[in-house]
Amino acid sequence: MRKDIEIPVVKDVHVAIIHEWNDEFLSKDWNAYIINNRDSKIDMVLIVSKGYDGDRKTSTMRHGIGVVQAKSYEKIEPLQEDIFALNNEFYVTFYADDKLYEKKYFFEKNTVNPNNLIHIPLIEKEGILAQ
Repeated sequence: MRKDIEIPVVKDVHVAIIHEWNDEFLSKDWNAYIINNRDSKIDMVLIVSKGYDGDRKTSTMRHGIGVVQAKSYEKIEPLQEDIFALNNEFYVTFYADDKLYEKKYFFEKNTVNPNNLIHIPLIEKEGILAQ
């Protein structure tokens, strides 16, 4: 029975942490984004995020993004620099092609920092892609 269950593989959907200018506070802030680099939209996007390291952990945050159009992105949440000393996890589920997809995206502790920034296509800003 288990062998008959098809688990679809997530492709071309990413989570990135972007270091960008905030005009309101006149500072550079960190924000998490979901990127849909597919040729079709993804629906009912739900994201659960948390940070942890041993006994230290953050609150679990839940985000209902809804629809992310093809070749676009949506902001998930702003992030405080303190949490980068923890492992950060984003568990993403969504519907596409009449199937339910899910994937866990992971940022290892201390990897989110200005020294590791790369150019993130589609968003056209500097950031870090999840593993």
